[in-house]
Amino acid sequence: MTEFSHIPIMLDDVIELLNPCRGGVFVDGTLGGGGHSEAILKRLPSGSKHFGIDRDNEALEAAGKRLLVFQDAFKSIKGNFFDMKSLLEAEGVTGVDGILMDLGVSSYQLDATERGFSYHHDAPLDMRMDTDVPFSAYDVVNGYTSEKLFIIIKNYGEERYASRIANAIVKARTTKPIKTTCELAEIIKSAMPAQARWEGTHPARRTFQAIRIEVNGELDGLSKAMEDAFSILNPNGVLAVITFHSLEDRIVKQAFKKLENPCTCDPKAPICTCGAVKEARILTKKPLVASDEENALNPRARSAKLRAIQRI
Repeated sequence: MTEFSHIPIMLDDVIELLNPCRGGVFVDGTLGGGGHSEAILKRLPSGSKHFGIDRDNEALEAAGKRLLVFQDAFKSIKGNFFDMKSLLEAEGVTGVDGILMDLGVSSYQLDATERGFSYHHDAPLDMRMDTDVPFSAYDVVNGYTSEKLFIIIKNYGEERYASRIANAIVKARTTKPIKTTCELAEIIKSAMPAQARWEGTHPARRTFQAIRIEVNGELDGLSKAMEDAFSILNPNGVLAVITFHSLEDRIVKQAFKKLENPCTCDPKAPICTCGAVKEARILTKKPLVASDEENALNPRARSAKLRAIQRI
């Protein structure tokens, strides 16, 4: 089994935005291997508390070992960051000072062949972030109609050959179920025009992304999750979010704009009459991106965008 390692993305920027040195209660909504959490905990003053949330059992186990030295200040929680508010309330926490969400699939999940996230290695079709949940990529690939496959591949993968790929998947499974990642990758590749197979990225990348998002419900409710997380910030508290593809980033960007400007009045109205009070300030007018040096050391940082908002 692959060792659960974690290279924290844009670590210096995250620490500068969250500023854990001021103390208080902090939350890592996507604990992963614990790299960001370790850096936060090292800077927290005595008496502070840090919670790490993840739905991946292997992530919780690995991070627990990594962060054992901080046992008095750290507690891990099994769950989805979409439920952060209720998960923290169960711990007696109603206000926090800093929240980090590092969205998307972790390096470990990509590298662990048996988890079935990667099209580079043959493995059972899985892609579950929470292995306690029975619904997997196998169910999507072998159970969804052609129309439903088209919708998720088009919307979640932004794949222009979504229709061809969806039809090819349905046709292939009439002979026998599609069981492995390499089987699926070959079907996707064969469905695409010859010239499209050599256009930079792997031809299966967008479709695999779409299926992974569907399996784990990564976008359903993401906007509300941003609002819920912001709602538990104390004054001057900061919510920082790292995204890895345009769909996530668009949702986070729009959620932050709505939080910063809650007014529901007609933009043409001379004065505000809705009574909405501004409670937020966007700290990153443009998303921060990784440096050339970090990209060279960690190619997975290339698509990362970091946005942050503060409660005022």
